[in-house]
Amino acid sequence: MARPIWTGIVSFGLVSLSVALYTATDSHTIRFHQIQRGTADRIRNRRVNERTGDEMDLDEIVKGYDTGSEYVVVEPEELDDIAPGRSRALEVSEFVDLDTVEPVFFDKTYYLGPRGEQYGKVYALLQRALEELNKAGNATFVMRGREYLVALKAEDGLLPLHSLHWADEIRAPHQEVPDLPGRTEPTPAEVKMAHQLIDALSADWDPEDFHDTFREKVEALIETKAAGEAVEKAEPAVQPTGVVDLLEALRASVERARGPKDTDEKASCSGKTGRGKKPAAKKRTRASDVGSLRSLTKAELYERATKADVKGRSGMTRDQLADALAKDS
Repeated sequence: MARPIWTGIVSFGLVSLSVALYTATDSHTIRFHQIQRGTADRIRNRRVNERTGDEMDLDEIVKGYDTGSEYVVVEPEELDDIAPGRSRALEVSEFVDLDTVEPVFFDKTYYLGPRGEQYGKVYALLQRALEELNKAGNATFVMRGREYLVALKAEDGLLPLHSLHWADEIRAPHQEVPDLPGRTEPTPAEVKMAHQLIDALSADWDPEDFHDTFREKVEALIETKAAGEAVEKAEPAVQPTGVVDLLEALRASVERARGPKDTDEKASCSGKTGRGKKPAAKKRTRASDVGSLRSLTKAELYERATKADVKGRSGMTRDQLADALAKDS
């Protein structure tokens, strides 16, 4: 059972309930240790007094704000004293249409749960009302010495809580991105072809369709080096499309996006070939399989190879991945 990272009271109007806050996500980042080159000796970071060089214990370390001429020391209890009750209260000040909260404001996601069966009815009431009205409750609360702006919404019988960026934390896009196209206009043919490409690649959102391929490649790199095998470098990055060949690139992209799908549909609809004969064996269709696979990028081939658990995929070239997948089919 997960432990809550915060407990307190959620209130809206004169209604309140006791809640606990839980982390909603995990990180699957591969963590490396720092070691001295040529040895297996770990490198340790220590808290050292900059002036004396002495190592400090945690109970000797306090927070200090640099004013320029001196440090102002701030104790944890002093932070609690300036906002009595705020660290245990999450008061919803307003309800807004969920669709009006722009994605750029969202930061982290948490799960909010009731603390005890006696609060289940109030929790369920708030969850149902928010879901039926498609509303989100905006609130602020203090956790770990920091105030958070949050949006409370309803989803699948649960109350997820999203921490939001403050308005002054959002950077102006036109100041951050120097090369926006401005008045540059694509041609009608390019727009039409772009529409066709987007339509051809449209799908229902399913997060299970995506996974961290870079992490898998790092794991494969570690396995390959541990086995003493040679590591093959990845193919160069795709070059940006130039203005001259934009339309042709779009057209080729549409044909490629439609190709495998159309081929699969024809194969599934035909069932039999010729005079009621069964389709040719896999061995005979392998050449065509390789042909369709060679139209995919190395990243797409690697993803399929990962799902098929093709051995040695990390060291394969694009053509080798296509051949291995064809043999595995």
